[in-house]
Amino acid sequence: MTSRQTQGLAEPFGARLRRAMDERGPLCVGIDPHASLLADWGLNDDVAGLARFTRTVVEALGETVAVFKPQAAFFERFGSRGLAVLETAVAEARERGALVLMDAKRGDIGSTMAAYAETFLGKDSPLFSDALTVSPYLGYGSLKPAVELADENGCGLFVLALTSNPEGQEVQHAVRADGSTVAATMLAHLKAENAGAGPLGSFGAVVGATLGDLSAYDLAVNGPLLAPGIGAQGATPADLPKVFGDAVRNVVPSVSRGVLRHGPDVAGLRDAAARIAEDVAAAVG
Repeated sequence: MTSRQTQGLAEPFGARLRRAMDERGPLCVGIDPHASLLADWGLNDDVAGLARFTRTVVEALGETVAVFKPQAAFFERFGSRGLAVLETAVAEARERGALVLMDAKRGDIGSTMAAYAETFLGKDSPLFSDALTVSPYLGYGSLKPAVELADENGCGLFVLALTSNPEGQEVQHAVRADGSTVAATMLAHLKAENAGAGPLGSFGAVVGATLGDLSAYDLAVNGPLLAPGIGAQGATPADLPKVFGDAVRNVVPSVSRGVLRHGPDVAGLRDAAARIAEDVAAAVG
C-alpha cells in the first residue's frame, strides 16, 4: 500500500477513476486539435481556431465522458498562447466532472523529470491534471519523481508499455538478460506499484487495442489500462475482450478521431461518443 493511502490524504486517482468509469462508462475522448481536423471543422489553424475547437469539445462532452485526454503537443505548437488554451480546457473539463489525462509522454531523469512532474501533477500548476502519460525508456526508476508526486497529490500515471505503433516493438519486445521482455518488466513494475490499492491502483499502462492476443503478458496490474487504437487505427470495442482478457474491466478505451470528426456540431459529438460508449458497454459486459 502506498504511503499516501496509508496516511489517508487526497483520494487516489485510481479510486476516482473507478467511480467515474462506473458512473459514466470507461470511455476516454482525446482532444487532438491537429491542423487537418481544425480545417474539417471550418476553423483556421491558429489560436482562435484552437480555442474554439477545444471549448466545443469540452462543453459538448464534459458532463458525460469519464476522461478527456488532451494531446499537449497540439497546444504547445502555438507557444504560450496555446498553453493558455490548454490551461483553460483542463480547468473547465475538471469543473464539469471529467478527469483529465494529460497526454504529454514525458520521460527524463532526476531534476528534469521532477520538473515535468510539477508541470502536470503539481497542485499549484495551471496545468494540474488528474493523470499523465510518461515514457519509461530511460529506465522505470527514472519515473520516481513523477510516481512520488502523483502519489502525494492523488494523481495517476499511464506508463507506455505495449503501444500500438509498429516501431514500438523494437524496444518493448526486446528481451532482457533475465529472459523477460521490456514491456513485461514495465507491467511488473506497475503491478508492484499498485499492490494493496483498492478499488483500483493509480498507476496504469498504455496498451494498444490493436495488438491482438496479449495472453503472453500479465495485464492484471491492479491498475487502469489505457487502450488507444479504437476507430481510425482499426480496433473496435468488440476487440477489447480478446485483447485484454480478464483485465478488460480495467480498460479505458481511448477514441479521438472517431468522435472528433463529428464536430463542430455539438449534437454530433455527443451522439458519436454515446454510440461508442454503448458499444464498449456491450462488449465489456
